[in-house]
Amino acid sequence: MYLFLNREYMGNELTKKYNLITAIAAVVGIVIGSGVFFKAQPILIATWGDLPLGIWAWIIGGLVMLACIIMFSRLAGKYEKVNGVVDYAENTCGKGFAYYIGRFVATIYLPCITSVLAWVTARYFSVLFDRSITGGECMCLAGFILIACFVRNALAPKLAGKIQVATMIIKLIPILGMAIVGTIYGLMTGMTVENFTHVASEALGGTTGSLLKAVVATAFAYEGWICVTSLNSEIKNSKRNLPIALISGAILIIVVYVLYYIGVAGGATNAVLMEEGATTAFTNIFGTIGGTILNALVVVSCLGTLNGLTMGISRCMYSLAVRNQGPNPQLFKQVDPVSNMPLASTFIQMLITAIWLVYFYGANLTEGRFWLFNFDSSELPIITLYGMYIPIFIGYMMKEKSENAFWRCFMPIVAIIACGFMVFAAIYAHGIMPYEASIEAGTGFSCPVLFYLIVFAVIMFIGAMFKNHKNIEETE
Repeated sequence: MYLFLNREYMGNELTKKYNLITAIAAVVGIVIGSGVFFKAQPILIATWGDLPLGIWAWIIGGLVMLACIIMFSRLAGKYEKVNGVVDYAENTCGKGFAYYIGRFVATIYLPCITSVLAWVTARYFSVLFDRSITGGECMCLAGFILIACFVRNALAPKLAGKIQVATMIIKLIPILGMAIVGTIYGLMTGMTVENFTHVASEALGGTTGSLLKAVVATAFAYEGWICVTSLNSEIKNSKRNLPIALISGAILIIVVYVLYYIGVAGGATNAVLMEEGATTAFTNIFGTIGGTILNALVVVSCLGTLNGLTMGISRCMYSLAVRNQGPNPQLFKQVDPVSNMPLASTFIQMLITAIWLVYFYGANLTEGRFWLFNFDSSELPIITLYGMYIPIFIGYMMKEKSENAFWRCFMPIVAIIACGFMVFAAIYAHGIMPYEASIEAGTGFSCPVLFYLIVFAVIMFIGAMFKNHKNIEETE
């Protein structure tokens, strides 16, 4: 504890400790995890059991991710400091915008998806032991798993990197197993053809509306890659290796997701999958024992994703503090000399994430405990970040005048269109939705996007009070 508090023994720099393989494992391991299992059922529900439409949703969502990743890989090849997205925002849009996007990532975006991942991990663990996935037991387990991941990353960051590589390999076993065996099984039984040619029910909102909702649902499954850029100052030869890791990882993810989705369709009818989820398909194809083993591997997959997210989120407050921004930068910029980790940053991020875990439980698992403020914290923060990417791409077009037409105009425009599409789809999918709590309150409707934006505005306003600190380095 003395070393933690005494600046004489502390440094402010993170060392290069991760290679290209670890970087690729971080991209694949963070993105592929719970989302492909967790969101397969909601996508089928959104498309009313229309399997081909669901596949298009996976492809479109993947292309949106790929468009942004290609642009960020270009940014990663030019700018490197301590946190990818904050570095890129600072170089293209200035320090003010960089602070706010860093603040958003640290207090809303990453804590939200990390907290949901903790619950999803606990959920699949509970399924293994036939326990409730919405009760207090599951939430206590989620809290324990969350704390354990943060502590491990804080005390043994190199071990966390090795775990990321190992879990990437392990998590591909159930996914590729279902993709290959499920497809073969489905073709032999005729289930795959049946699901491709028959829709479970007619879409009440029309095909376009169903597709938009399904694409938004894929956002959670495809998200998390941006936090890998927060490791840029710790990746060896980052300007070369990080772009390679981002693009190669993204292509692999899209292919794996589509093949898995098709494989699941070979294990049960669309109607059954809509009702019971992919677990039934695992059991039908691999038997009770085989299904249980694969479900255990799913738990490992989720733990790998959670490990990767905590690797990224631990550096968030540190990335602001080294710019002398945020609350008490002198504390949060300190790096432990033994673990080479910003411990203060790690622990405050753990606290923020725990708060969002409590929110997720109250808003999504207890029938509207937060009245009108029951928004989906697994999707809306992700879409907000897509909106924040747009100024970065515009700033890049304006600043990098020496770039050729492809990199200065074509790719930024494609990425801007992709981000704009996701924002529109989110507003369409989440805009006005009836909730029991709002009906009981007499309003008759609720607008999750509006009430989410209120929470967003309050948090960002509080952050504005800590924006500017005297730059000590410039005055010395």
